[in-house]
Amino acid sequence: MRTTRRAALGAAPFVLAAAPGGLRAQSTWPDRPIRLVVAFPAGSVTDTLMRHLSEPLGRELGQPVIVDNRPGGNGAIGTESVARAAPDGHTWCVLSTTNGALNTYTIRRLPYDPLKDFAPVGFVADTAYILVVPASHPARDLRGLLDLAKRRPGQLTYSHGNSSAHIASATMARMAGAEMTAVPYRGGPEALTDVIAGRIDSTFTDYPAGIPQIREGKLRPLAVTIAAGFPLTPDIPPVAAVLPGFDQSAWFGMTVPAATPAPVVARANAAMNKVLNSPEFTERVGRLGYTPRPTEPEWFRDFLRAQIETLGRQAREAGLEQSG
Repeated sequence: MRTTRRAALGAAPFVLAAAPGGLRAQSTWPDRPIRLVVAFPAGSVTDTLMRHLSEPLGRELGQPVIVDNRPGGNGAIGTESVARAAPDGHTWCVLSTTNGALNTYTIRRLPYDPLKDFAPVGFVADTAYILVVPASHPARDLRGLLDLAKRRPGQLTYSHGNSSAHIASATMARMAGAEMTAVPYRGGPEALTDVIAGRIDSTFTDYPAGIPQIREGKLRPLAVTIAAGFPLTPDIPPVAAVLPGFDQSAWFGMTVPAATPAPVVARANAAMNKVLNSPEFTERVGRLGYTPRPTEPEWFRDFLRAQIETLGRQAREAGLEQSG
């Protein structure tokens, strides 16, 4: 998934092939700040990553990159706003597991098409989720939580602030043959708050939000979603240790409106990949649980298409309801 020489060298092939208008766009872009729309609340896993990316990306582009949180509708509201924005390269959007793939299944009349309405800039990073319970919870490990859920059908609750966290809990319960009650929230931070308070039994949270609360003794970690385990927390076993075959990650890619000129996309990709390849950036976000993965735009398009198919199937198997 690492960047190729063509992606690293940037826009040259695209510029040479472009018409004069494209050349002018390449030479003058960007001529004002970039608005980077995050379709989820401040403090969410997507927001945290983008706030670390925005400053070094702005230095590479020569213009500030301003994070604009536009949450609501499970990411659909902010995402649609970018799909309808001017295709001049000054408005960007993060497509993630939720608004890039799962929404195509969970929202019946989705107001945007992740493949048709956006031009991919490239993959950004991925991470794992951690299954947590309140520190005072009787479940000491994942098997204990699932056994308790089986003894009390429908009585144990799990919170979720996005579709990817929802599908993780629903899939876990389905694979275990347990019945748990889903409680939706506006975003991941709110979903986590009620677990800390003991009002909800469990949630799958992201690393930046969960690790500080675990260290302070407010939460008990039970498992991580990646089947191979996670290097940052080798003491937390994977869900797959109890439920073989369970494997899920949260991923993030960058896009712009579909008709954005190819030279602009190429320069955006080159600038972003330079940041993602930076040892300083890799170390900084690595401490938070993110793994940067520079790619070419078309790689991300192919990945997104495959994820829409895979996650849609998982959503159906997990019994996620469609809305809209």
